[in-house]
Amino acid sequence: MRNETPVLTAGSLGRVLQSARKAQGLNQTQLAARVGVSQARLSALEREPGTLSVDQLLAICSSLGLQLSIASRDSATPPATDW
Repeated sequence: MRNETPVLTAGSLGRVLQSARKAQGLNQTQLAARVGVSQARLSALEREPGTLSVDQLLAICSSLGLQLSIASRDSATPPATDW
């Protein structure tokens, strides 16, 4: 079964990544080690994901077994305001 979560803002990206980490029973230190960043940096990325590089985002997604997909937005969805 495929579970897709729309990410429309930087803040929602941080919440999605944090939720996926916790769902897998990983703490920040464990995921940070997999990704190659410090625990403090991973914490900052979860709180303020606007500072993520594309490489860091892809590394975190890969470590969590996630895939990044880009899709056209539903016309009924209002534009994001916190970018």
